[in-house]
Amino acid sequence: MGKITQKDKMKEKIITIKPKGITQKQWSNLLLELNLIKKAWKPYGVNMEIKAPGLKNIIKWGTTINYEPKRNRRTGNKVEQDERPEV
Repeated sequence: MGKITQKDKMKEKIITIKPKGITQKQWSNLLLELNLIKKAWKPYGVNMEIKAPGLKNIIKWGTTINYEPKRNRRTGNKVEQDERPEV
């Protein structure tokens, strides 16, 4: 039989957070912050499970990098981020 490690002895811990009077924007930010904590702790062997209404969509939209070349409104040509269109 194998060795019992400290990790095997640890009991699952559960935290319940019930925010009252929270706006939708605050709720989204709270879930995104918890997701950042989850990612930061993972290399240390901590696996967090987060359950919340709308979590999947909030994380999807909150972690998307929106780098898409913008169009010049006058000509319709694509303009890079730090580039000025010719007038």
